[in-house]
Amino acid sequence: PEPSLAKLDVQPDEFAGKSANDKRADIAAWLKAEGLDATVIAALDSVAWAFNIRGKDIANTPVPRGYAIVKSDGSAELFVAPEKLTDEVRVHLGNAVGLRSYDEFPAALNEYKGRKVGVDPERSVAAIFGQLEGAGAHIVKKRDPTILAKAIKNETEVNGHKAAQARDGAALSRFLHWFSQEAPKGGHDELSVAAKLAEFRGQSDKLLDLSFRTISGAGPNGALCHYSVNEETNRKIETGTLYLVDSGGQYRDGTTDVTRTMAVGEPTAEMIKRYTQVLQGHIALAQAAFPKGTTGGQLDILARQYLWADGVDYAHGTGHGVGAYLAVHEGPQRIAANSGFNEPLVAGMICSNEPGYYKTDGFGIRIENLILVEERIIDGAEQPMLGFETLTFAPLERRLIDVSLLSDSQRHWVDAYHAKVRATIAPQLDGEALTWLEAQTAAL
Repeated sequence: PEPSLAKLDVQPDEFAGKSANDKRADIAAWLKAEGLDATVIAALDSVAWAFNIRGKDIANTPVPRGYAIVKSDGSAELFVAPEKLTDEVRVHLGNAVGLRSYDEFPAALNEYKGRKVGVDPERSVAAIFGQLEGAGAHIVKKRDPTILAKAIKNETEVNGHKAAQARDGAALSRFLHWFSQEAPKGGHDELSVAAKLAEFRGQSDKLLDLSFRTISGAGPNGALCHYSVNEETNRKIETGTLYLVDSGGQYRDGTTDVTRTMAVGEPTAEMIKRYTQVLQGHIALAQAAFPKGTTGGQLDILARQYLWADGVDYAHGTGHGVGAYLAVHEGPQRIAANSGFNEPLVAGMICSNEPGYYKTDGFGIRIENLILVEERIIDGAEQPMLGFETLTFAPLERRLIDVSLLSDSQRHWVDAYHAKVRATIAPQLDGEALTWLEAQTAAL
């Protein structure tokens, strides 16, 4: 496709929580500590975060197409198409940021002969290394210095995310009420239902985009964990099946990602059992307390234990990082079984908690909330501890919960979670939707 001509815009400090000047100063301090003259910022979300700018060049991810070079004196060069710049963006960036055409980036790398340049091999194409090598630069392979800083949300970003979640949860709850009433009547399919959910989200004037293409899976299609519906695969919503919807919104103050699974008609005993096991794993991770330095890979088993005990599993990670009005999938943290995911979790990181179960040609189940890593005070603890605060608020599917399988602690968690859902969402609903929410969130 032709490159986007969409203008860049500013992510104000009231949402970013830290000025672009301060972020650039932090990068400069890192460069000096590492003995580097400059670093290349190539990942689009890193460029957007470092300069507090956003764009519309990538579907569902509010980033501009561009590169940046940040220098040890705190100055920088930003390479974007000139026609995409507005006066507001130019003023925002200031005199310390040189603005150059996107196409000038390769030639700019030739200017670093004999200088030490940090480049992230995981986030930079091979051509960047080739250009610098050809110019005679000294390349030092280092992780992009924005990666960890971007993942650890500041107080402003956390508060903004919570506001976005409350808004998004109300839209999702209106949709869940609508679905509970309309799906059993027939006449709906994966595409029409996904469109209805987008319509409910769009009732907020704060919605800027969806955060990814909605995963709308009915019956057997729900068993494809990364399913993407189209006209050819579009399946009708039928009685006696499960419907899985994984969706999210992009708001100026936060990015959301949530999955709910609903029963259409009467669920089978197998559906109820598997949903309850997935819920038990979700609760185990949500309740976890763990020492500082723990990685997501170490926690992954908590979400799988109830499924493993029955000889079943799910073939995807349990959690990924989420950006602040940026990419819905953000590193470096992950909660996944692969031993390669060894990034320690740090207070301020936002992750997803999304165990699931998928029966081939049958049904799919996933329960996903976003969770915030936070410091946890434990009486008598002999080391600093961390835990999770759940950020997503939307009712669970009561008809799929076998209360007899839940421990007292798990039942208490569900009741406490639903009480928070009610407190957060109820003031935003009225009429039948409010009545439905109160019933859905009543104590088990």
